[in-house]
Amino acid sequence: MPTLLFIFSLSVVSCLHAAAPRARDLGIPFDGTAGRLNAITDVPGVEVGYTTLISGEGKLVPGKGPVRTGVTAIFARGKTSDESVPAAWFSLNGNGEMTGTAWIDESGFLEGPIVITNTHGVGTARDAVVEWGLKHFPGSDKFSLPVVAETWDGVLNDINGFHLTKKDVFAALDHASSGQISEGNVGGGTGMIAFRWKGGTGTASRVLRDLPGKPVLGVLVQANFGERRDLKIAGVPVGTELTGSLPVESGPSKDGSIITVVATEAPLLPHQLKRLVKRVTLGLGKSGSVGRNSSGDLFLAFSTATPKHLAHGIEQWNTLPNSALDPLFEATVEATEEAIVNTLVAAKTMTGINRTTVYALPHSELQAVLRKYHRLTSDFRR
Repeated sequence: MPTLLFIFSLSVVSCLHAAAPRARDLGIPFDGTAGRLNAITDVPGVEVGYTTLISGEGKLVPGKGPVRTGVTAIFARGKTSDESVPAAWFSLNGNGEMTGTAWIDESGFLEGPIVITNTHGVGTARDAVVEWGLKHFPGSDKFSLPVVAETWDGVLNDINGFHLTKKDVFAALDHASSGQISEGNVGGGTGMIAFRWKGGTGTASRVLRDLPGKPVLGVLVQANFGERRDLKIAGVPVGTELTGSLPVESGPSKDGSIITVVATEAPLLPHQLKRLVKRVTLGLGKSGSVGRNSSGDLFLAFSTATPKHLAHGIEQWNTLPNSALDPLFEATVEATEEAIVNTLVAAKTMTGINRTTVYALPHSELQAVLRKYHRLTSDFRR
């Protein structure tokens, strides 16, 4: 397990190692069979890297901080590959940004990594991915229209200070790896808020035991959405039960956004991935989201299946029949819901600009509510 790499005093590159308890550790029940790591990196070939930027405290001084932000990088077939993969995307509500999606619609393929950061870091991240691609794959044009998505962290972070640099993006790309993924206040999710609790990055996976080869499907979310009253966990109205510990904010609050990435090794073509990625919406619905006007709810799905290369430049692709997609639809809903809850469970209380404080979802209080509704499977013990 790699050690954490520290870059200067405010940047931490971290992907592996997640010591914090996860939702299942608290006894929260979920449908479906999780993969070995219960993470998007259960899908063979998928690699994830983070750069986390945390520095300063107190009064906001634009350009100086405090800084509470970062960047997340996801590779479908690892950082040493520039192979395209079948992909599709979907917008539940478009008050957000995910660059490169016009070409995904047109071509049916994802070229290069997926990068997620804060709203005002999209331009820097996009340029960095292009530059990184030119360096690592000279002559390739597959990084020219990169996919960079965002959610707003301006409640906790000096978002107008433009603290994300190309070097931060390079670090996340360079240190992407397989294995267990840290969750909560990491990467692009560092300064995010969900259901007015501390949000951030979360992941989960499912094994499709009823499909040939028992393929894996994994989800990663950057959760920055939802009103407190909306939150449901395991079907329990947690948001109306836990009404305290609201953020101590310096300005008015508004609903945020969520970016969701779905990966699977199941052989799917772009039109089938389009059907699949729409099911993310149902996973959000189970957590309580209604896709409000100010929320950017953007989702992308890809398959890591590879074609057979025949003579004369012909590719032969295998695919599941449409009649076999139901287990994948179910897995997408289940893993999306669990990834969101994993985000809330992992995230820690954070104080940012102007001493704005957003509190972590309290584990013991959450367990008490679930127990009240007879939805706790076991008590959490360290």
